[in-house]
Amino acid sequence: MTDLNTRLAARLRSEREDRRLSLEAVARESGVSRATLSRMETGATSPTTEALGRLCRVYGLPMSALLLAVEEQPQARVARDEQAEWWDADAGFRRRAVSPPARGFAGELLECQLAPGADIRYDGPPTPGLEHHLYLLDGALEVILGDVAHALKAGDALRYRLYGNSRFRCAAETGARYVLGIVRPGGMA
Repeated sequence: MTDLNTRLAARLRSEREDRRLSLEAVARESGVSRATLSRMETGATSPTTEALGRLCRVYGLPMSALLLAVEEQPQARVARDEQAEWWDADAGFRRRAVSPPARGFAGELLECQLAPGADIRYDGPPTPGLEHHLYLLDGALEVILGDVAHALKAGDALRYRLYGNSRFRCAAETGARYVLGIVRPGGMA
């Protein structure tokens, strides 16, 4: 287990305990089984992107804020080899914190990569109104926001605020690499 995964396991347990929630309550609210939650909190298993999204919704915080709590405190300049990277092999999703979230700043910049055939769904935003600016570098990507689908090809950009369900889907023959700018509602964090 990597140091990041160890810190993430401890943070997940801390988020639940700080809210005085039982594993059963979080399982009920998130749809993630109690057994899986327990394994994630002990570090026996690494959480999937979907599971993290569900937990963040229960805890009312963006995934980036959760990951900020386990990443090293960011500097003004972050060299590529120092940028925190998180990989969900099952979902085919890689996330690199290019400009990590930091206290006092409302935004962050991520480089994301989806494998061919990747299909990730989020039941809802962790924070309603979370602002996203997506720029597709390579590949093709379908972003579905509620009932509206946006087909993107390399060079396309999509700006939106999250209020409902969202889905990121790649065709079986192509993946996608994109830059995602996230701005938290209400300004600085």
